[in-house]
Amino acid sequence: MTEPADALIIDPRDDVAVAVRPVAAGEELLGVRAAADIPAGHKMAVRAVPAGGEVRKYGWPIGRATADIRPGDHVHTHNLATALSTHEDYAWRLAPAEPLPDTPGTFQGYRRKDGRVGTRNEIWILCTVGCVARTAQRIAEQARRRFEGRVDGVHALTHPFGCSQLGGDLDATRAMIAALAGHPNAGGVLILGLGCESNQLSALLEAAPHLDRERLRAFTAQASEDELEEGLKAVEELVVVAEGDRREPCPVSDLVIGVKCGGSDGFSGLTANPLVGRIADKVCGAGGTAVLTEIPEIFGAEQLLMARARDEAVFRGLADVVNDFKAYFTRHGEPVSENPSPGNIAGGITTLEEKSLGAVQKAGRGPVTEVVRYGGQAHEPGVVLLEAPGNDAVSSTALTAAGATVILFTTGRGTPLGFPAPTLKIATNSGLAQRKPHWIDFDAGRIAAGESLDAAADRLMDLVLATASGRPTQAEENGEREIALWKRGVTL
Repeated sequence: MTEPADALIIDPRDDVAVAVRPVAAGEELLGVRAAADIPAGHKMAVRAVPAGGEVRKYGWPIGRATADIRPGDHVHTHNLATALSTHEDYAWRLAPAEPLPDTPGTFQGYRRKDGRVGTRNEIWILCTVGCVARTAQRIAEQARRRFEGRVDGVHALTHPFGCSQLGGDLDATRAMIAALAGHPNAGGVLILGLGCESNQLSALLEAAPHLDRERLRAFTAQASEDELEEGLKAVEELVVVAEGDRREPCPVSDLVIGVKCGGSDGFSGLTANPLVGRIADKVCGAGGTAVLTEIPEIFGAEQLLMARARDEAVFRGLADVVNDFKAYFTRHGEPVSENPSPGNIAGGITTLEEKSLGAVQKAGRGPVTEVVRYGGQAHEPGVVLLEAPGNDAVSSTALTAAGATVILFTTGRGTPLGFPAPTLKIATNSGLAQRKPHWIDFDAGRIAAGESLDAAADRLMDLVLATASGRPTQAEENGEREIALWKRGVTL
């Protein structure tokens, strides 16, 4: 442990410090007298920046000053604005790879026929269309009572789409359902269709030849005399198969972690996000995979990831995903900097560049080995960039579909939401952890109070391995289990 500081400068090139506690006007911090009250997590200038000049944090620009900034000023929305543009022409350059730790240890996982390893052995009930969502839920509710204790759980993962969709939008819904149906955390899957929907069950199954048919059941409700009874019969058949599965020791290289932040605050880039980056380094260093998404929340920090691209093809894929996402914003008449959220701003984050520079720390220091489009799956060990928006439910569903078997979710504001893969909620500040112990699994705020990142990373890695071995997360204990799909196209 080290003594907690009242304010922190992250990089010696920075123009601002972050207040660790509320600071009153007139107090002196880091040799600078505060010119105004500075809330915890907010920024105080430590050197002058003229109007129009770049303001640096994390050693990188987080925007331009909209007024002259003096040492001691509160730096926020009143004097700092984004400098993002709608399109960038990026140049390929390879940065030297940094060595990563080789993490020892094992977890108790379920090894599947295709070699992937699950951290749960559950029965998932998926639906092709929202019309049978409630039917899927009723089947799951009855199956949980009937088959309790025989598998790790029975869950209906429902959505409102699958009909009145066209083209690529429909293809994406189909791809997501198929990817979830093949997830290693599912010991068995029932796909329930209606019969007349755009997302035809037969087309979905034809597009997913990789699915293990022994662990798959599917039917349409319109063709069934009693869809509840047929569903329960199908689940029972799946339970009989899955209950024979047993956990076995698996190396860290078999882990696929998804990394995500939601409800960020001014401490996210100081505590929880760099901490999760240490876990990404441990997993990738051992030969495992860390999947990063939320493309709009890497705007302004994308070049840090591009410099870590394994080769030029990965670099080009990363550049295309970023520029394609910016074009998605502009096609809808929206600025690319339409972020941070009101909660982010209240927590001390001013611009999207600032949010992004804090957010990409979750990916650690390892090479970016693959870029995966929405609905696709990760295949390469290392850091994988996944196309998806920042929305918590949409991006966490995409992480699961891409193959994440544990999700590390950092938050400064808190959320009760849970997702198909076990999701560890990591508080950026201790106040949140203390207020919401039924939401939060790990308190990273202890880093701001003096705990070293190395010590915190060791504790969190132990929790990740325990979770992968079956320890339930708070969201699982609370029965929080949701999916959400990214709807981009025309609705008929």
